[in-house]
Amino acid sequence: MTAIIRTEALTKSYGTHRGIVEVDLEVNEGEVFGFLGPNGAGKTTTIRTILDLIRPTSGKAFVFGIESSVDPIAIHKRIGYVPGEFALYDRLTGGQHIAYFANLRGGVDPAYQASLIERFDVDPSRKFKEYSKGNKQKIGLVIALQHRPELLVLDEPTSGLDPLVQQSFYALVREAKEEGRTVFVSSHILSEVERTCDRVAIIRDGRLVKVDRTEALRDLAHHQVELRFAGPVPRAEFEMLPGVSDVAADDHVLRMRVSGPITPVVRAAARFELLDFVSREPSLEETFLAQYGQEAVESTEARA
Repeated sequence: MTAIIRTEALTKSYGTHRGIVEVDLEVNEGEVFGFLGPNGAGKTTTIRTILDLIRPTSGKAFVFGIESSVDPIAIHKRIGYVPGEFALYDRLTGGQHIAYFANLRGGVDPAYQASLIERFDVDPSRKFKEYSKGNKQKIGLVIALQHRPELLVLDEPTSGLDPLVQQSFYALVREAKEEGRTVFVSSHILSEVERTCDRVAIIRDGRLVKVDRTEALRDLAHHQVELRFAGPVPRAEFEMLPGVSDVAADDHVLRMRVSGPITPVVRAAARFELLDFVSREPSLEETFLAQYGQEAVESTEARA
């Protein structure tokens, strides 16, 4: 299997500040690869270093078998890139930007370009400075996709997009995969990566903590559940349920963490007079603290 992206102990430091530390990645041809981590974990630094937008402190990155710091132009010709912070020329319209980058690339199919504009519901006549964050993101996606690149590198691509446009994006990612192209997408949203990616790498504090099939994300997924009853409820009724942990009682309110199906909790709650039921998917930061917090502390102590 051909590796489209490969890094070897890729490290980037900003003086005394941590960037990324000895990141070893391999992204195979034709797969959708997720790069998952909380904000500030090192996702953008990794992407910029792989693309030679910044130089590594040590280690190497290869794209299409080319070392990125040796011939970045040869790499950039074959990719589509949406940066995490997207900014263009305020006085040009969205359509002018799309045409400008199409002319720079060459070989863009006008019909496919028009279909992207329609699918993302872009108004190309407005000046870039007039767009909302979501509409600016749409322009960036059209620019990145319009030349059907061999590799798509997308840094938080759905930021600011409304749910309908997100569905269009997911469909385009599936189409790219069906055409044998490779997609590298960073995100801090568990459900988004689970929906779109074949494999995922999880980064925290600049270090990889997990690289696995996307199905492994189900081990991380859980909900914080709060049940409010009319009267006292035996806490033990819920502690014994499969997937339930961290049960806490406060007056007539039970709070718990639920991994896997929530049906057993619903059935148990239905046996009592239930006033309110709240289920919340935790942020990725909360999930990471729950899953890797102690591990990270122990690792830090071991290196000290």
